[in-house]
Formats: sequence, C-alpha cells, structure tokens
Amino acid sequence: MRPQQKASGKLVLLVEDEPDMVRGLRDAMEFEGFTVISAGTGEEGIGKARKDKPHLIVLDLMLPGEDGLAVCRRLRGAGETVPIIMLTAKGEDVDRIVGLEMGADDYLGKPFNPRELVARIHAVLRRQTERLALAAPAAEGTMAFGPFLLDLAARTLHGGPEPIRLTTGEFSLVRVFAQHPRQPLAREKLMLLARGRDHDVFDRAIDVQVSRLRKLIEPDPANPRYLQTVWGFGYVYVPADEALAPAASDPPEGAPR
Repeated sequence: MRPQQKASGKLVLLVEDEPDMVRGLRDAMEFEGFTVISAGTGEEGIGKARKDKPHLIVLDLMLPGEDGLAVCRRLRGAGETVPIIMLTAKGEDVDRIVGLEMGADDYLGKPFNPRELVARIHAVLRRQTERLALAAPAAEGTMAFGPFLLDLAARTLHGGPEPIRLTTGEFSLVRVFAQHPRQPLAREKLMLLARGRDHDVFDRAIDVQVSRLRKLIEPDPANPRYLQTVWGFGYVYVPADEALAPAASDPPEGAPR
C-alpha cells in the first residue's frame, strides 16, 4: 500500500468520459495530495466548475455533447480564469493551437504517463502562485498596456466599454510586455519570462497567445500597432504614445505576422 502524501489543499476538476482514464488519473492526483472531482460531459464540467470553484481543470478535448474546446470557450467567455490543462488523443498541431486560442494554459496529448500530468499540474499551479505573489505588493497598482490600463490585482484590462478579463497565460504575457516596452523579445525569452523554465509546450504557444492579445487590444489585429512582430526573432511592445506606425522590423508585405 502506498504511503499517503501530504494534502495540497488544491481541488482539481477532471472532465473526462473514459472511466478507466478517470480512475487512473484520479489515483495519480490523489496520491499527490490533490482533491479530485470529476465530470463525464462538458455540461456537467461547466456546472461543477461554477459550483465548486476548482483550483485547476483537467479537460479532455473529446467529450460527448459539447467538446473540450466549447467548454473552454464558454468558461473563458464567462470570465472564468481558472487554469485549464487540455487532454486529447489527437496529435495534430491545429488542435493544440485552437485549444490555446480558446484560453487553455497547457496541453498534453494522449497517451501520456499520469506522472507527467501531475508534473504539469504542479507547474501550472506554481506559476499561478508566483504571478499572484508578484502582483500582491501592488494590489491597487496599474500598468499601461496599449490603449488600456492593466489592473494587477484583478488581472483585467480597463479602457473599453467593459473590463477585459485575462487568463493566467494572457496576464503573464501582458505583464512581461508592459515591463519591457520597446525591447524586442525573442520567443524563447518570452516563454521563459511568461511561463518559467519548466514550461515545454511547443513554440507556437507564444504566437497563439500574442494573436489572442492582438484581438483584444488592437484596433486592427491584422496590422498591429502595439504588439509588433520582429521578423525572424520575436515581438516588441510599442507603447500607445509611440505606436503611430508599424515598426521597421515588421515582416515584409504579404508575409505572415
């Protein structure tokens, strides 16, 4: 019989319809001290997310009825910023990209070792704790970001008709950009600053999150003024009072941004 680990006090919601998978993942997470609740459908998962307020959601992509992407989109659309790790049996990059576009914080393709999922959960929760700790001393503080103000405590952007709630990943990336204005940042550097050394999701994750932020803050996301591409390198944040024209380092006409 395995020794009981010290409880973490963290509640994880597992949204998965395969009973064997639920049992295996539940055992692995409970062994690490997590409290686990489960749901077999997307609709049930949304209900438990709203009622039980888990610290993290493990969300399968392929579910009966509403799939994981729809669930993620509904939660984010309702302002839920709980970290989400998506699972899928599919191996196509497009599924991973769409999952991240919907607001997932991390991604794990099946088959996988349950211990890897536990490691991802610890990493995501640790990054969230570190971000909250960084924001705590400036609980009433704000930072300029494009035409908006970033509320560090509430993790929201203000300046439009309604406050814009940010996911954990979006908030981290906005903070990095706001702290490094006019400084070109390579994708690897952005990944390190925003997600930490233990994050190994494929490089396209940064591109997807930058695309999401452009849709939130740019008047014309196809021709960004604030989050500009440094062609062949990464991105640069140009503050609002300087964002009068695309940066000289933007890609040539017709090239992907």
